[in-house]
Amino acid sequence: MLKYINPKMTRLFSRYAFFLALLFSLTVTAQKQIIDKVICEVGNEVILLSELAEQIKLAESRQGPMRPEDKCFMLENMMVSKLLVHQAFVDSIIVSDEEVEAQLNARIERILESMGNDVTQFEAYYGKSINDVRSEFREDLKNQLISERMRANLLEEILITPSEVKEFYNSIPRDSLPYLSSEVEVSEIVIHPTPNDSSKQRAREKLEKIQTRLKAGEKFEELAGTYSDDVGSARNNGDLGWAKRGSFVPEYEAAAYNLEPGQYSEIIESEFGFHLIQLLELRGNTIHTRHILIKPEIESSDLELARITLVRARQMILNDSITFSRAVKQFGNKKEQSFTNDGRLTNPKSGDTFFEIKDLEPEVYFTLDSMKIKGISSPVELVAPTGEKYYKILYLNTRTDPHQANLKQDYSKFQNLAKESKKNEILVKWLETHVATTYVRVDPLFKSCPNILQWVDKNYKTN
Repeated sequence: MLKYINPKMTRLFSRYAFFLALLFSLTVTAQKQIIDKVICEVGNEVILLSELAEQIKLAESRQGPMRPEDKCFMLENMMVSKLLVHQAFVDSIIVSDEEVEAQLNARIERILESMGNDVTQFEAYYGKSINDVRSEFREDLKNQLISERMRANLLEEILITPSEVKEFYNSIPRDSLPYLSSEVEVSEIVIHPTPNDSSKQRAREKLEKIQTRLKAGEKFEELAGTYSDDVGSARNNGDLGWAKRGSFVPEYEAAAYNLEPGQYSEIIESEFGFHLIQLLELRGNTIHTRHILIKPEIESSDLELARITLVRARQMILNDSITFSRAVKQFGNKKEQSFTNDGRLTNPKSGDTFFEIKDLEPEVYFTLDSMKIKGISSPVELVAPTGEKYYKILYLNTRTDPHQANLKQDYSKFQNLAKESKKNEILVKWLETHVATTYVRVDPLFKSCPNILQWVDKNYKTN
């Protein structure tokens, strides 16, 4: 979330510290005794006292007690989000229910994964059932997605030229340039083991027995909740929620879109295993389904076959029988992000191909630490978040020594920074314009926050 701070509004907070500390202490620690009320209106959107208190409580649970001025900026961040949502409504920018449900399911899954998929722990932490939490999150998530889409629409055409990058770099005092740690560029070939025919047959037979029970009258949702190997949807009785066409693998969709509501499919096979699918609802190109998935077990022989395949690929590269790029296409997993980039990894934080070694997985870190540039590793065994083992070989493209950031070695970094700076300037100008033309009301208790003054003072002018 953008923190909207204008230098003209920066003030000393000491005169407000006691008042704000008392106010926010009450909202967080004694919120059950406070009558909830609207504390801010931005256009058609409102912020409740309980919403702010909950945000403060969440932030303090992660980073400890917040300073009063930080809480003022938290309220302003919420106001920025509300302004974006309000303007999105004015501009007819919408987010579909299907998008919200998909994001909501993903969020619940991430939380559960962080708790070891322990539903009891989840419900104890939130003090309510998963479905109740889902309902509670839904509206906030929808507004968040609308806000993000509005922001993306404002900034989607932003380009940065080489001269702007150079100008941005030159604007930084040389003694302020950071020292960068050693970085590497890495390529990979990844192979996930596949189950053998015997394992697949056992999985199919297990699902056939479940299918027999289904035909005998047992409920699909109960069988899904008990037996499905898709842990995430099994917690919700196999329910996968609403999804657009193209969200599932082709085999799943081919079967699902040919069903009538309430009807279930025959057994189908996909890359994930064997499925029984029930169609709950159909709206145009979006479907609501549940399924039972049985995964074939990956056996030690399957793992060894994957490892030996990479050993062979590595030897072919070393013998110049094949290029690394060609080996990626011949042996690599097509679903890996690196597959379409000749095996080269892209850093999700920076968007470029450079990684600080400490940011890589431990197995990769220790492998690269002993490698020479242009070297190729032996197969490295890793474990996916789902617990499944897989293998990769690594190719070390480059390694930089620790150095002070400079335009020659770190152009892509400064390019990204310059682009973000330009985006921020454009967004701040947009905010200043729309704050001045949008109805804003803030509870008098919060007008002592200096950064809120620009929102309520209709005579506020920018340079």
